[in-house]
Amino acid sequence: MCGIVGLFLKDKALEPQLGALLSDMLITMTDRGPDSAGIAIYGDASGDKAKVTIQSAAPDADFAGLAADLAKAGLKADVTVKSTHAVISIDKSDLANIRSILTEIRPGVRIMGSGESVEIFKEVGLPKDVVQRFGVRAMGGTHGIGHTRMATESAVTTLGAHPFSTGADQCLVHNGSLSNHNNLRRELVREGMSFETQNDSEVAAAYLTAEMARGKDLGEALTGALDDLDGFFTFVVGTKTGFGVVRDPIACKPAVMAETDQYVAFGSEYRALVNLPGIETARVWEPEPATVYFWDHEKAA
Repeated sequence: MCGIVGLFLKDKALEPQLGALLSDMLITMTDRGPDSAGIAIYGDASGDKAKVTIQSAAPDADFAGLAADLAKAGLKADVTVKSTHAVISIDKSDLANIRSILTEIRPGVRIMGSGESVEIFKEVGLPKDVVQRFGVRAMGGTHGIGHTRMATESAVTTLGAHPFSTGADQCLVHNGSLSNHNNLRRELVREGMSFETQNDSEVAAAYLTAEMARGKDLGEALTGALDDLDGFFTFVVGTKTGFGVVRDPIACKPAVMAETDQYVAFGSEYRALVNLPGIETARVWEPEPATVYFWDHEKAA
């Protein structure tokens, strides 16, 4: 039993409020999973820049002098520290190299997410504490997803918290459990994917990354998941411009959605949505089993 939230903004006037709105939604779901929490915020991609969010168990040591050490390795970067995480801003052309450089100069850090627009923050602890320590309320953006976890398949760790990100500007949150994740993991490893945890949800994220690498959009990848993933699942997924939802054919995990002219919202329960602006006139529905719901800023433009 975990809590999932998601918010995809149609109205640019709401973008400065994204972090605050999503934080309140996530905190409302605390009793569905109090052991760890995480949130992904998508902002507008800015020119030739990319971002990498990293996490460290020893941030004072790992983040001290990091920008200077990256420069010595030939990579110009700005580093913004947020508690146990830091956001590294680099040229997009350096995105392919930064993982190997970090492995060499800071072997203790872990990459939470990377891309042109996404920042991912997750830690062990209650949603209200996670939100506060990373200053999520002050963040603006176009869309975001969040998760509060009750661990069933793996240990309570920072890496085991959601969202899971296995591709640039891609991440997933999951309520449920997969029964064929070990077989899928082996297949994806043969295809060149790597994994940080034994969590079944990371396999789901990697599956979608692999499918989109083959040329599918998020909606098409989620449709394929209905055939290829076994188990109980509700997924909410983000890409650079997209936001998708799918439930397995049995759909025993709770879910509710709302849509207005200003946004599309998802919550594991309706109470996560009650404080959103205009919710009283929103179209509210329970997403159907084995049905993909998919929105994209670029396709709506």
